[in-house]
Amino acid sequence: MWADDAALDAAGRRLDEWESSLAERAERAKALSTRVQELTGTAHTPDRTVLVTVDSAGLLIDLWLDERTRQQPAARTAQQIVDTTRAARADLLRQVADSLGDDASARAIIDSYRNRLSHDQGPSDAGR
Repeated sequence: MWADDAALDAAGRRLDEWESSLAERAERAKALSTRVQELTGTAHTPDRTVLVTVDSAGLLIDLWLDERTRQQPAARTAQQIVDTTRAARADLLRQVADSLGDDASARAIIDSYRNRLSHDQGPSDAGR
């Protein structure tokens, strides 16, 4: 099958390089994933009456309401929570983009986050 030992050695080296490249990419993807899982996004209203933190998946993990929210209609507070959660998700996306760099693996992760988080930006169906 192989014409000579040199061709066989060259094919073996190419396979070794390919295997090493795959291992390096897998390790990089694992490191990127770990880094992203540690991120959170945070935002607050301009008057600082609502503070929201989302985890690395964009899910609400902390909500702080200032006592001043008691002096406004509940519908306004609810809308502030929704809007501030969206802003916290945008903060998370910015952090993901800033922390991962610009290689192909990082762009794929960023695009995945952008698609998922922007999908979550649609109108709420909580009232249905």
